[in-house]
Amino acid sequence: MLVKDNVDHSPYQAEIESWRDRMEESLRADRGWLTLAGLFWLNEGTNRFGTDPDNEIVLTGESAPTHAGSIVFHAGTATLHAEASAGVAINGRPTTTAQMRFDADAQDLVTLGDLTMLVIQRGNRHAIRLWDRCSPARTAFTGRRWYPVNEAYRLSARFVPHDPPRTIAVPNILGETEQRHSPGYAVFALGGHEHSLDAVIEGDELFFIFRDQTAGDTSYPAGRFLKAALPHNNQVTLDFNRAYSPPCAFTAFATCPLPPPRNHLPLRIEAGELYEGHHF
Repeated sequence: MLVKDNVDHSPYQAEIESWRDRMEESLRADRGWLTLAGLFWLNEGTNRFGTDPDNEIVLTGESAPTHAGSIVFHAGTATLHAEASAGVAINGRPTTTAQMRFDADAQDLVTLGDLTMLVIQRGNRHAIRLWDRCSPARTAFTGRRWYPVNEAYRLSARFVPHDPPRTIAVPNILGETEQRHSPGYAVFALGGHEHSLDAVIEGDELFFIFRDQTAGDTSYPAGRFLKAALPHNNQVTLDFNRAYSPPCAFTAFATCPLPPPRNHLPLRIEAGELYEGHHF
């Protein structure tokens, strides 16, 4: 299976190749999915961190101390207590004690050498997400793999708004279900039949989580992601050449959403990202 065409690119092909290059850069970044090195659910009370396995938060790498400090989690707040000798900083400023912000408007990054920690919230639970710039996964990664660009998979779809907007149940790999705001669904024709995909909102874009019959064969088994601009005159463009694998394709420490029931498609969409772990 070819990853890229060996022919002169049209402007559209060049646009897709450029987008794919940016996706690769994002994946390889210092806080990309390849450097994710741990996910530790916070217990009520004291959560110690360091490289020693007896810590609740076990740090990677050889340079971090065996016991570097603790994060006290209580009533929805997380307070950092670091050993003075550990070299811990929050947002670049050395510190030994500070409350860690983790809401949508302010997120505190805790750094320790090549390591970065961040508090995240998933449902009613909170966790420490750990990145390691020297992660073996980052070093060993050989690149994302894609189907050749095929403009036939760039589709104009009819967008059907929910009136009023509603929430839909979106499962995740943790076995939990999250209610996500859905403005409507996209209806498109492919393979001689009409199909539809429920949309949720991600920032200022539509976000589709879908699974087609390439899943587990040439694409990631749990499904793929696709983003699209907000609808104009109830029309939206679905460009499956931009369909990409979820973070779970690259790390065991992600908490990926899974396709909602409507988004299991009874056809093969041979466009977008190939499963990185599959060899052709």
